[in-house]
Amino acid sequence: MKTGLITRNTDYAVRTLMFMARRKKGAVSVSELARELKIPGPFLRNIMQMLGQKGILKSSRGKGGGFIFAVQPGKIFLTDLMKIFQGALKINECIFKKRVCPNKKTCSLRKELCEIEDLVITRLKNINLLSLAKKDEENGQKKNN
Repeated sequence: MKTGLITRNTDYAVRTLMFMARRKKGAVSVSELARELKIPGPFLRNIMQMLGQKGILKSSRGKGGGFIFAVQPGKIFLTDLMKIFQGALKINECIFKKRVCPNKKTCSLRKELCEIEDLVITRLKNINLLSLAKKDEENGQKKNN
């Protein structure tokens, strides 16, 4: 059973991409990312490879190699990452799961939850990596002042 909206893989992907967006220079290696973000290297490598397969990142081998953005951070949305690592975004799951619920069309609770789900998904669709990285920088500057 899922307990949170964001899984660990999605969280690590967001943290990694935000780090890369703030860094704003060249390729970054998995070992550097793992060290800086304190994420286990093999686990992070799988996340980075998945982001590469999905066209979010590009990789290069050899000296100076690593990962770079294939898509501008402002065009990578939180919902894109959630779909990659979590599948279709669904907050409201009926307890009947795959069985057809006899109350599906008349259930008042389902109607309310669907409306809440629509609001949450709409909000999530407006969050991109660039905006998150900027907010993170602003928060860091406020702490330092």
